[in-house]
This record gives sequence, structure tokens and C-alpha cells, in this order.
Amino acid sequence: MKVSVGQFNPSADVAGNLATMRRLSAAAAEEGSKLILFPEEAMFSVGKVVGDFAAAVDAQWTTFVKGLSLIAADLGIAVIAGGYEASGEARPYNTVVAVDDGGEILGTYRKLHLFDAFSYQESKRIKPSEKGITIVEIGGFKVGLMTCYDIRFPELARTLAVSGADLICVAAAWFKGEHKVDHWETLMKARAIENTVWMAAAGTSSEHCIGHSVILDPMGIPADFLGDESEGVATADVTHKRIEDVREFLPVLRNRRFESSSVVAPVA
Repeated sequence: MKVSVGQFNPSADVAGNLATMRRLSAAAAEEGSKLILFPEEAMFSVGKVVGDFAAAVDAQWTTFVKGLSLIAADLGIAVIAGGYEASGEARPYNTVVAVDDGGEILGTYRKLHLFDAFSYQESKRIKPSEKGITIVEIGGFKVGLMTCYDIRFPELARTLAVSGADLICVAAAWFKGEHKVDHWETLMKARAIENTVWMAAAGTSSEHCIGHSVILDPMGIPADFLGDESEGVATADVTHKRIEDVREFLPVLRNRRFESSSVVAPVA
């Protein structure tokens, strides 16, 4: 199955962001892709929203999801993208939504690990999930969903892998900073290699984020990637055979001695 990652710089304008995603999705579909992944905050960037953030989420989440469904149905390509979902409380969820190529919602994933690090505190504005993992099926592949900071927690990727994920899709807005590109590349490769799964990540390309969207095979080898381009699409053939071949000579999942658990610990 051909898979694409779409990189762009989301604004505060949901309609404008959807228009960008439609254009990038059309380019991916022309290449034969059956799935395109977009960044965290593809709906809109929290730092660019004017006025009450929670009110903007309440007003725009449904519009965003409907817009993704229309893109998918019109172009015949499954779409995964990140946005903000109302929680019924003051802090919304940071949520990734997956829709199939007919526009039907396959599932959502609410970010588990909020970015309370490097002098930033995402939990001031965002409610952490208590729901656990999400795996959806697209084109005969089981696709696990993650968001940005989640890749620093290897137990989440391992739980997705032992739960059957062939491909893990990471919607991200990875902040710039000293060694941050090194961290991003190392962590993405580690999650692929230690779990022998395909990894795909779509990164935001704002002035504060690195971009660097990538698709990695189960040996951590880049199949296609972007740098810090403001906008672009990277595409690769994701196959079951590559997983099977790698797991034949590198059977780490079979050799492991610790069981994985999908139990979510409460937030302290």
C-alpha cells in the first residue's frame, strides 16, 4: 500500500488548513497513495488562535472532521490528521482522527502523553486521555496512532506493535531546539527498529517546529522523507513482506521476555 505524509504550517483558519490538506491529498492520490497522514494541529495551531481557545475548539471540531471526511471521500484516499476535540471541560483533547477512503470515521486517538517538558506545559490547556491505544484498519494494514511527544515513551509503541499494528502513524508538531532534530530522528528510528514495524510521521513546518516528516521501514531505514520545507508530500510503498522479512532475521517481538500492558496509568 502506498502511504504518504503531508507536511505544512497550519494557521488559525480551519477552512484554509482543510484546503491545504485537500491539495496535498490530491497530490498523494495522484501518486497512488491509499493513505495520507497530516501533522498534529492540522485543524489549527493553538498559538495562532485569537480569543478563547476552548470556544474555538467547540465551534470548529465538527467542521474539521467533516472536512476530512469530504477530502477522503472525494479523492478516494484515507486521511489521518490531528486536531482539538471538545472534552466537555475547559481543557479539550488533542485528538487524531482517522477516516477511510469513503469518508467514514474509523477511530480517534486522544493524546496520552502531554508535552510538559522543555519549559512548556501542554497540560495547562489540554486534557490528557485516559482511553488508551487506538488501532484502525486501512488497506489491509493495522495502523496504530500516536501524537508527537508519545514517541519518547517506548511502551506505547511496543503496546501498539504487540497488539498487531503493522504501521504506526505519528502526527507531530516537534518543537525546534538544541539537539531536537537528533532526538526526533533517533526516537523515530528506535521505535521502528525495536518493534519491527513501519513508522510514518507528519510534522508541522512552522517557525517553531522542525518539519522533518518521514516514512521508515521496520529496520529504521528512511523510505522517503522531507526536511524543513514549508509544504510537501513524501510517499513510500508500505508492505507486509518487508515486515515478515525483517521479523524472520530479527525476531525481537518473539524473543522478548516482558509482557506489554495497555493499562493507562492515571495522571499524577
